Amino acid sequence: MASRFHSDRKLFKWPAGVAPARPLITLLTDFGSRDSFVASMKGVILSIHSEVRIVDLSHQIVPHGIEEAAYVIASCHQYFEDGTIHVVVVDPGVGSARRSLLVTTSRHYFLAPDNGLLTRVLWNERHAEVRQIENVLYRLPSEGATFDGRDLFSPAAAWLAMGEPTSSFGRVIDDPVLLPLAFPITQDGMLIGQIEYVDRFGNLITNITAANVREWSETAGRPHPEVHVGTCVIQGLVTSYSQGQLDSPSALINSSGKLEIFVDQQSAARHLQIGVGEEVRLC
Repeated sequence: MASRFHSDRKLFKWPAGVAPARPLITLLTDFGSRDSFVASMKGVILSIHSEVRIVDLSHQIVPHGIEEAAYVIASCHQYFEDGTIHVVVVDPGVGSARRSLLVTTSRHYFLAPDNGLLTRVLWNERHAEVRQIENVLYRLPSEGATFDGRDLFSPAAAWLAMGEPTSSFGRVIDDPVLLPLAFPITQDGMLIGQIEYVDRFGNLITNITAANVREWSETAGRPHPEVHVGTCVIQGLVTSYSQGQLDSPSALINSSGKLEIFVDQQSAARHLQIGVGEEVRLC
């Protein structure tokens, strides 16, 4: 396991060991915008490093939605500059014995509770280094233990942005919590996957990639596959939302390279009454 999760050869390090003057920190939580949670996190970060830049990825993750947050961080972190520090806090186990993690990849840093939030990041970054945050110097004093987003992950991110070495945060571990991931399979001549995310438009995003579709189509001799989802059968793929129908589902390859099912200007999830985990078959 150790070789799976850390390798000194490919980890990001600040040039010459010095952090930039205006490093970038992103925040992804299920805290919403009604309460003081996000503002408190930002206040802690800025009180330690007043020049840091902060980007809100989202604070609208469904409460306790670990799998949803894992999908979102894996979908967007790669578009940020090298050295970006990503703070991901969806933490139903806060205050328990669950660990806190600092992960270093080839380009970025990630701080999150050890509950599977970084599963997809770790799957794609085969040589990441995973550390348990143990140094109490990076934790704010608090009467309670219900807000590690403010009291641990925010100060830890700010001190990391100040150039503190990752080795000062805690020991390397080789057993982070990983969520089970589903991958498409070929069975009885069909390509079978599932819905893995529903966006705010109600589009149904599957775990079937464009490469999966191309390989299966060539092998099966089906350049225009039928897409079966729920009780619906979609004939072939279109290339844009405008080519879809206003009253029935269509399918395309989206800009993330995933097979997506949609209804033009409507919610496919509502139209089909299905969601994450639903099987999708190409025949």
